[in-house]
Order: sequence, then C-alpha cells, then structure tokens
Amino acid sequence: MDKLKEARSQIDAIDKEIASLFEKRMGAAAEIAEYKKEFGLPVFDPKREEELLAKEIANIENQDLRAYYANFLSGLFDVSKSYQAALMNGAKYAYCGIKGAYAYLAAKKIAPTSNYLSFPTFEKAYAAVVDGKCDGAVLPLENSSAGDVGSVMDLAFSGNLYITQMVNLEISHALMAKKGVKLSQIKRVWSHPQALAQCDEYINLHKFETLEYPNTAVACKSLADSDFTDVAVIASKENAEIYGLEILELGINSEKNNTTRFGLFSRAMRLPDPRKKDEYSIIVFTVKNEAGSLAKALNIIGSHGFNMKNLRSRPLRGLIWNYYFYIELEGNVNNADGKEMIRELSTFCDKLKLLGSYTEE
Repeated sequence: MDKLKEARSQIDAIDKEIASLFEKRMGAAAEIAEYKKEFGLPVFDPKREEELLAKEIANIENQDLRAYYANFLSGLFDVSKSYQAALMNGAKYAYCGIKGAYAYLAAKKIAPTSNYLSFPTFEKAYAAVVDGKCDGAVLPLENSSAGDVGSVMDLAFSGNLYITQMVNLEISHALMAKKGVKLSQIKRVWSHPQALAQCDEYINLHKFETLEYPNTAVACKSLADSDFTDVAVIASKENAEIYGLEILELGINSEKNNTTRFGLFSRAMRLPDPRKKDEYSIIVFTVKNEAGSLAKALNIIGSHGFNMKNLRSRPLRGLIWNYYFYIELEGNVNNADGKEMIRELSTFCDKLKLLGSYTEE
C-alpha cells in the first residue's frame, strides 16, 4: 500500500508540472493563432504536425512507450488546434432547434460573438460538447410557468458536463404569418406545445385550430416554405426577420411574466471569481430510501453555512419510487468550507456530483 501511495504521490506532483507546462504551451499556441489570423493561414498544417510528431517521439527512450506517447501527442495537438480555431474563428456553442429558437437567442445572449451550431435534440447538443465538437451547449432547465425541463435535468445528473453560467430569457410570444396575410384570415396556428399552452387564452379567444411542432423556429421555417395564407405561427418576434414573416400581434402569451432559465454546459468546472459577488453552486445526489435521509443531507449543507436557493427531486430512471435531488446553493463551493461539505456528503450520499458553479444574468 505504501508503494501505491508513493506512486500516486509522484503522479500528483508530475501532473501539477504538466498543468503548468500545458498553460505555457497554450499561451504559445495563442500567439501562433494570432499570427495565422493576421496572415490568413489555416489552423491545421499537416506537414508541420507530421514532422513534429516524428521528432518528439524520438525523445522517448523506452520503445514500449513510444506508441502511447504518439497517442498523447496527437490528443495534445487536437486540443491545440481546437483552441487556435476558437481564437481565430470564435467558440462554438450547441443548442437545440434551428436559428430563431429561444435556445438560439439564449446562446447569443451568453456569447454574442460566437458560432452557434444547431442540433435536433437536447441529447445531441449535449453530446457535441462531450465529444469536443463544441465548446459549450446552451440548454433550457426550467420555465417560470411550465416548470422543469426534466430531460435536460436528467442529462445534467447522469452526464459529465458542468453548468458554468445561467441566463434568464424573457419569453414573449408573437403571432406571425406570411407577408400580406391579415389576422382575419387565420384559422390555424403552428408552434411548440409549450408555446401553444402559454398562449391558450389567445388561441381560444380566436378559436384557432392548433398543430404542434418540435420547435417554434421549425414552425416558422415550415410556414415560410409553404403557401398557406390561413396559418400563423407562434414564436419570438426575431423569427419574423429571419424567415421573412409578418408580425400580426405581439405579446400574446397568457402569462406576461414568462421566463426560461438556460444553462451553459461545459467540459470544465468554473472556478470562484473574486470579482463576482453573486455566485451559486449546484449539487445533485441520491440518498438511501430511508426515513430522515434527505434531512441528514440538508443538515450537512446547512451546517456549513450554505443557503439553499431551491430544492427539487426527479425520479431515477429504471428505479420505481427512487429519486435524485437537485439543489442550488448561494455561493461557490469551490473553497475550503465547500470542499469539506462535499466530503461529508460523499460519505453519506449514494451518488454525489458537484454539477457546477455559475453566475446568473
């Protein structure tokens, strides 16, 4: 056991050195990216990479390790190229839907000068970050009137990404149709089920028939590509310009205070920022299905001075009447007291995950 501890201690020390060297290397990569951008050079230089790989592998004396080092370097080169591409062309953010969807608008609010990649499902947008195709994914967590987005919360619980930022997007629905169409001509409306539900009073007042679409922006594009003059769509007003539609009426949702919270999911956890006063943390965990188990976990949290912003439960997939818990705390738990709280919870909870620390806009 002493040998195991000693070997692990050596690895910890070496990894610390690697982290420092990695930062220096990426700093040099940033300078290269600036040069390439200035002179219009491509991110990937295959000849340079091939030559560099052969030269660096020759530095490994142990023949048995050369193939492993080649894999290590290839991964490092890919990371460097990804970083240079982000610096030269902007970061890539995944969202569910198409251009004009509320998630697209949330992504623009979080990162105004980035690139936005569309995916058909929450799962595929999430996977794009896991696979390194995107730098982050902007996904909805809850709506002020419709409640939690359960499938995204389940991804957050079971996946390995972290929430690093939250943004509140006011949802104001507009009724839009083909240009030249009047409100009196409308008999049917298309939109996402939630948008239809949020505008039910307006829809019932006008006795419109409804048709559900997987996304508000998809409904807009479908109408724009059609010849229908008796159909309108319900979506954000930004879609009128994107898809060449005409706004018939603004603010038709029944509940005027309608807001959706979107989370930015990233591969790395956000560290505390001393310049930020309003920081929050999220933990998700399971406890034994026994009386008082949840109360014990909450007592541990309270004993370390963290105030709960909210507490929710979600059913565990495949286990009837078993749940996991999602808690948002005031403050960033990446400090001494927070780490001790996590340590205590880890000895008590069946599964525990620090989902992330974030600021909210």
